[in-house]
Amino acid sequence: MDQQQWPTVADLVDRGPWYRNRGIVLVNFCIVLALLTSYTNGFDGSMTNGLQILDQWEEYFGNPTGSTLGILTSVQNIGGFIALPLAPYITDGLGRRKGIFIGGVIMLGGVALQAQAQNVTQFIIARGMIGFGMTFSINAAPLLVTELAYPTQRGSITALYNTTWYLGSIVSAWTTFGTFRIKGSTWAWRIPSILQALPSILQCTLIWFAPESPRWLISKGKDEEAKRVLGKYHGNGDVYHPLVDYEYSEIREAISLEGELGSVSYWSLFATPGNRRRMRVIIGLGVFSQWSGNGLVSYYINIILETVGIEAAGTKTLINGILQIFNFGMAFTAGMFVEKIGRRKLFLTSNFGMLVVFVGWTVTSAVFQDTGSKVAANFTIVMIFLYYAFYDIAYTPLLVAYAVEILPFAIRAKGFAVMSFTISLTLIFNQYVNPVALERLGWKYYLFYVGWLAFEAVFIFMYLWETKGRTLEQTAVLFDGEPENDGLFVEEVGVPKLRDVEKQRRQSRKLGSPPMAANGIKEHEPTSVSPAVIRRDRPGTGSSTKSSEHYEMKPQYEWERGYTSPRDVKF
Repeated sequence: MDQQQWPTVADLVDRGPWYRNRGIVLVNFCIVLALLTSYTNGFDGSMTNGLQILDQWEEYFGNPTGSTLGILTSVQNIGGFIALPLAPYITDGLGRRKGIFIGGVIMLGGVALQAQAQNVTQFIIARGMIGFGMTFSINAAPLLVTELAYPTQRGSITALYNTTWYLGSIVSAWTTFGTFRIKGSTWAWRIPSILQALPSILQCTLIWFAPESPRWLISKGKDEEAKRVLGKYHGNGDVYHPLVDYEYSEIREAISLEGELGSVSYWSLFATPGNRRRMRVIIGLGVFSQWSGNGLVSYYINIILETVGIEAAGTKTLINGILQIFNFGMAFTAGMFVEKIGRRKLFLTSNFGMLVVFVGWTVTSAVFQDTGSKVAANFTIVMIFLYYAFYDIAYTPLLVAYAVEILPFAIRAKGFAVMSFTISLTLIFNQYVNPVALERLGWKYYLFYVGWLAFEAVFIFMYLWETKGRTLEQTAVLFDGEPENDGLFVEEVGVPKLRDVEKQRRQSRKLGSPPMAANGIKEHEPTSVSPAVIRRDRPGTGSSTKSSEHYEMKPQYEWERGYTSPRDVKF
């Protein structure tokens, strides 16, 4: 009989179509509720952009320009900035679901005030309130997504989180494209404001039907509940599924070790070389996500299009709507190939591509302003689309996904809050400075972004590491390095890449199929399943090795599907 070892999570997962596994279908439906947070954020961002195009909105609020326009646009991020220090304590203390709920309730209050705003002051307060509430949801939702997702789908589904920003943006852009035709009425901008409430209403009412993160449950000593969640959604209803045992052991071991390192504060994010490596990348990505030139179009497309001679509101709203659909398509496609292509390759392609295209964008804008060439204006529109194509293949799907996967559980919420803090800080600067700089410098302001994009490309090449082919726990310790330097690292990784397992399977088929058991199911010999062995060193204590539970298994596998029903499995 051929001896086959199945010591990896890659082999314990269901290898059949995901839509035939009831547990995966259910967990994906639950994850959709968390994805709505990014949809809301995208709707809000695009609505801010779209309202500036509406003559009805501009006339009602006195045609805001310069610093007034800057504060109207940036106040939402100021509200988020204020909430950031508090959000991780809600996410870690009360749970991911309650964080989403609290954020949704606050946003609904802000939307109500925004929809009936009678003056600029009320509109500004409403925008700040929306930003304050959204921060609680944004801090909790992606963590729930990545901690609930089925192992083989985690990379792509977490990439979809930020991608749904464009889905909300599309709905908002086309809503304003339709409502701008409501002449002489404030409903042209009040209708988009009211529609912004829909996803928060769905989240606040349905989030309690979704499971809590099993990692959060284990961290709070609720191990049995965590195992029931893993069994229902990852074991297709079977809490004794080998995959459930493997994930439970690995999560519990990682959280136990992190707990031994003491209490976690914001200082912990910079306390070790490994954490400093993580924060260098996370802060860098947060800055790059907003200072790559994308903020010019995301919030000031009205001004950008006017610099190349496009004045008609209908034309501007049409271009904005088409751009959002294009962005969603590019980001969604890239997100589906995250595990095949890898994070590093996507980021490098994105950064170098943006640099080249932005140079072209700068040149065509300069030519138009100097000569008034219609050809140069058209090429500028093309360059904007090409620029976003490169931006979308990495920064849209991977900004959140990469950040949450390189952070260990204990510092995941606080580390992600730091990235959100960085984004808010850069957004506040961008949204206040960009309209003033564009008004005074025109296309010359683009030269700053050309130089900055060159710096970004070098940074990504030097510091961003590949993480595909790992579980959350194994990805988190990648940045810790050697034990004498960092104190916590994976000595043996028990999860090889999926393609290696497939290669082993193909070779096994060539050698011949396993023998048939009496019940007609092909059987493997007992094997010892051993998750990653983790070593930790502490100054003055020497080193010790502590591994997850080893368990002897004699599962009966279907050669193609991998796992049979519980009654056919004996331990």
